[in-house]
Amino acid sequence: MKLADSHRELEAWLILLRAPGLGPATLRELLAAHGSAAAALAAARRGAHPRTQDADCRAWLAAPERALIDADLTWLDAPAHHLLVCDGADFPALLDEAPGAPAALFVDGDANLLWQAQIAIVGSRNATPAGMDNAHAFARALGQAGFAITSGLAEGIDTAAHEGALTIGAPTIAVLGTGPDRVYPARQTRLAQQIAASGALVSQFPPGTPAQQSHFPRRNRVIAGLALGTLVVEAGTRSGALITARNASEAGREVFAIPGSIHNPLARGCHALIRQGAKLVETTAEIVDELTPLARQLGASLRERLAAAEEGSATPAQSAVAPRAADPDYARLYAALETDALDIDTLAARSGLAVPSLASMLLLLELEGEVVASAGGYARRPP
Repeated sequence: MKLADSHRELEAWLILLRAPGLGPATLRELLAAHGSAAAALAAARRGAHPRTQDADCRAWLAAPERALIDADLTWLDAPAHHLLVCDGADFPALLDEAPGAPAALFVDGDANLLWQAQIAIVGSRNATPAGMDNAHAFARALGQAGFAITSGLAEGIDTAAHEGALTIGAPTIAVLGTGPDRVYPARQTRLAQQIAASGALVSQFPPGTPAQQSHFPRRNRVIAGLALGTLVVEAGTRSGALITARNASEAGREVFAIPGSIHNPLARGCHALIRQGAKLVETTAEIVDELTPLARQLGASLRERLAAAEEGSATPAQSAVAPRAADPDYARLYAALETDALDIDTLAARSGLAVPSLASMLLLLELEGEVVASAGGYARRPP
C-alpha cells in the first residue's frame, strides 16, 4: 500500500507529517480545504492555517531537512513498508471514524490486516502469571475465531496477547509509540520482528522517531480506533490500558474486562471499568457475540472498498484483495462450502486448511457478504 500518487504528493505528505505543531486535526483540515497533500503544503507555506504561522513550523515548511525526507523515502522503498494516508482508499475505515484519528500510518508488514476485524487486548506491564495466562489464552481463542489481535508491544499483557496469536499463526498487529523502525523497549525487538514477518507494525510517527512519554496515549488511541472492541485483562487504577478503554468507549466501540480477585491490585482497574459499564467477560464467545454489529459495519466498508477495486479506482494493494477466488486457499474453501451450514471442523477436513487460517478466512468472507454464519457453522450465501 505504497502511495500510488506522484512522487511530489508523497514528498508533500512526508514534509507535512514532520512539520512541528501540525497535528492530525490540522493536517485533516488542510486536506479537506485544499484537496491534496501538495495543495495543502502550498497553502501551509502561505500561512493558510493559524498553526502554520508558528515560527518553527514556518521554518520547517520553507526549508524541510532533506536528509530526513530522503530517509523516509528510503524506508518506504523497502519491501512491505507502506504509508497509508487518510485521504487514500486504503486507510482503515474504523480508525478513520474514531475521534482524534491520525492523518497517516507507517506500516511494516501486511497492511491489509488493518482492514481485518480486530480485537485489542491490553493490560498491565507488570502483570501476574494468571493475567499473562488469561491474555495468552484469550488471544489464542479469539485468533482461532478469526480476529486479528491488536496490542501495543509493551511487556506484560501486550506481549502475552501478541504471543498467543503467534503461537497459532493468527495475525497480530502492534501499534508503536515510536517510529516504525524503532522498538521500545529494545528487549522487545525479537517479538517485533516476528510480528512484522507475519502481521504488522503500525505507527503514526515517522521513521527514526524515538520513544517519548507523550506518544503512548496517542498510540493507545490508535489501538482502540483500529479494533472493533477492547479487552482489558489486568490493569491497576492508573494503567495506560484504562486510557485505551476510554478511547474505545469514545469511539463507540465495545469495552470488555476480565474480573479478578478483590485482593489483586491489578484487578481494580478492570473492576472500575465494569462499574462504569464495561462488559464483564469470562469466555471469548461473549466477546464474539457482542462484536457482531460493528463487524457488519466493517463488512460494509470492505464491500465498498472491493467495489472500488472492481471499478479500477483502487490502489495496487487493494486490487490484491479481490477477487479472492484466484487465491488457491480461498478456492479450496469455496469448494468445501455448501448452501447448508457446515461446522468449521468439517470445513477444515474438506479443505485441508488449518483451523486458525480457516476461521480468519471465514470471518473475512462473512464481513464481505460471501458467507453466512449460523449456530451450525458456515454456508455459502445463496445466489
